[in-house]
Amino acid sequence: MRSAMAGGTVAVLGRVLEALDVGGAADKINLIPQDFFAELCEQIIQHLNHKILGVNTAELCQRIQTSGIEINVGDLAKIANIISFLFSTAARNHLSTEELIASLGNTVSVLPKHAVQVIRHVWNEQGKSISAEDARNMATVGQFVDIKWKLGVAMSSDTCRSLKYPYVAVTLKVADASGQTTDKSFEMTIPQFKNFFKQFKEMAAVLETV
Repeated sequence: MRSAMAGGTVAVLGRVLEALDVGGAADKINLIPQDFFAELCEQIIQHLNHKILGVNTAELCQRIQTSGIEINVGDLAKIANIISFLFSTAARNHLSTEELIASLGNTVSVLPKHAVQVIRHVWNEQGKSISAEDARNMATVGQFVDIKWKLGVAMSSDTCRSLKYPYVAVTLKVADASGQTTDKSFEMTIPQFKNFFKQFKEMAAVLETV
């Protein structure tokens, strides 16, 4: 029964990884030195294990570039998504290190040897720390990381020559399922902000009763 379940999971991994164009990503992974790739994998594990709020691919990419490697943050984010999918799927299905590596061997043999070695080591050492429930939740729900806001005054627009009305600019930092952090920015008028604030007060009041 266990063997059939693992075999089905490996097959699913194969189909989805092919859809994610792992072959193209493998060329980029080959450029990343082993120590940087290990750091990326460890950050992903820590994110899935709720030890950090997100994977800082921008900072890691800058350090890789400083070392002389030509890779952009978009490529690194794609790699992070693929590795996060691998680890979260393995956690949800309780895959052993051998079963995870088997899925890699069957579906992404183009991966460089050093990457497979890192994945094997990280999963063997830390994979069991991720619960199946955490992995399942992380796969569908993003995580709030930070919020920043500022008060501004709009001076003009396409439809009005002189507005001079105050507004609140808000930037939310959110980590997606892979741990990749992104900023979401939006503006609110003062009435919209007051309504926004009212809803937060209502949520806080409900939480007080829990």
